[in-house]
Amino acid sequence: MSTHSDLAAGEKSDSKGDGTNVWTETQTAVGTLHPEEPSYYDKSLSYTQEEENAVIRILDTRLFPAVLLTTFVLNMDRTNLSNAISDGLPADLGFTINTVNTATAVYSVVFSLAAFSGALIAKIVGPSRWIPILMAAWGIVTLSHAAIKNTAGYFCVRIFIALTEGGVIPSALIYMGGFYKGAELTTRLAWFWGIQSIANAVSGLMASGLLQLRGRGGLEGWKWLFLVDGIITMVVSCFIWFYLPRSAVKTAGASRQIQIAVTRVIRDDESKQQYEKRVTRADLKDSARDLALWGHLLLTALVLTPTQPLGTYLPTVIKSFHFNVFVSNALTAPPYILQCIAMVLVSWHSGRTGDRALHGAFGCTGIGKLVGWIILRTMPSSAPRGVKYFGAVIVASWPYNHPLNVGWMSENTGSVGKRTIASGAVIFAGNVYGTWASQIYQAQDAPDFRTGNSINIAFAAAATLMWIIQRQYYRHLNKVHARKYAALTVEEREEEDSRADELGNRSLRFRFRT
Repeated sequence: MSTHSDLAAGEKSDSKGDGTNVWTETQTAVGTLHPEEPSYYDKSLSYTQEEENAVIRILDTRLFPAVLLTTFVLNMDRTNLSNAISDGLPADLGFTINTVNTATAVYSVVFSLAAFSGALIAKIVGPSRWIPILMAAWGIVTLSHAAIKNTAGYFCVRIFIALTEGGVIPSALIYMGGFYKGAELTTRLAWFWGIQSIANAVSGLMASGLLQLRGRGGLEGWKWLFLVDGIITMVVSCFIWFYLPRSAVKTAGASRQIQIAVTRVIRDDESKQQYEKRVTRADLKDSARDLALWGHLLLTALVLTPTQPLGTYLPTVIKSFHFNVFVSNALTAPPYILQCIAMVLVSWHSGRTGDRALHGAFGCTGIGKLVGWIILRTMPSSAPRGVKYFGAVIVASWPYNHPLNVGWMSENTGSVGKRTIASGAVIFAGNVYGTWASQIYQAQDAPDFRTGNSINIAFAAAATLMWIIQRQYYRHLNKVHARKYAALTVEEREEEDSRADELGNRSLRFRFRT
């Protein structure tokens, strides 16, 4: 199961022998879209743990880094807004941070709708094609930030950036689900969101240098920031277009490695045998009636709401501690790097123990979120700037537990169609919260934002409680399924077993992970 580098060495990659570079083809299925092609799934296939580990290493070293690159570039662009605000973007365009908040609310709604629809489009077009198309589109919009001259232009650009960026994350989630088992995906999702923290750090460091170009070419420093980021995005989108395979079947690997790659994922989740299946009306209806899915969406909104204010204004908040704009942006790097480390460690331990809820609750309380907000809320205005910065670091470096929630939800959805809807829905929930979260920090509450931080404390506490509620609900469902299944006759059990794939997590055989 080799990769693009092998093709560069002159190897033929098409199983039919025509020499086609299959890394430029498009496919969304774990198996195959065309019945004349081999599915590679073998129910009786036997392989050693060493062979499976070799396949995982190939995925982790040759495929996964390309996926991480897409989200790295995405978050560099999203973080640039906070860097631009610290450089005086609102004043340059003639408005205050309250206008920024309103634009952020609009952005959140549009981004959320684009995320939900993007998951569905990815199933039709194929994630390996849809992702680079979106990247190229938002690269163009990012470049257009340099042409903004007023409030109307600012709103226009933020709406289009939301439309083009929204579908990337759900598409990537669907894509990764075709290569990794459920338990493996949790740790990879931690890296997926962890690399976003690294992107935040890199963006802050870039901003500390690029913002010093203010006046060059008659442009503000923040416009140079968007220009450089747009160019980077366009270059990466071209690379991703030619590099990402559509599925394990469409790689240049040995037949046995492809068989192992496909078979192991389907054995972990039999619904992935039909990974190319389109979303149906029944999937939509089933998802709408799933209280557990709604629980994950509520959990998403509660967990992420307190992240919005500081995510938008962290450089500005640090600047209020009497650092200059260049140092302020550079000082955003350490907490984001610490956040990545904490997130990966917590998710890794969650994967080892099989626990999701308690690890998620710990992320809300233990290392930063709830405790950090309390520190910022109670710290006196006269505190030394080093102490204030320490408080901001504690908040910003909390172990981001959204990947745990997404992985937990994915494990418990039970069918490909429903998982597709859930992926779009959770990204929708993971951005629509910005409509209210964007209003937490107000201009009249600056620079200490005591009222805003009180609101953040309430949301962090509610999120902690919701992790426990979701866990208890899944335990309740498992007891109900076990009791009802035990009460079935032999004939009824055979019927229930035969419909397990069709019923997904409504099957009495299904056991939810907690």
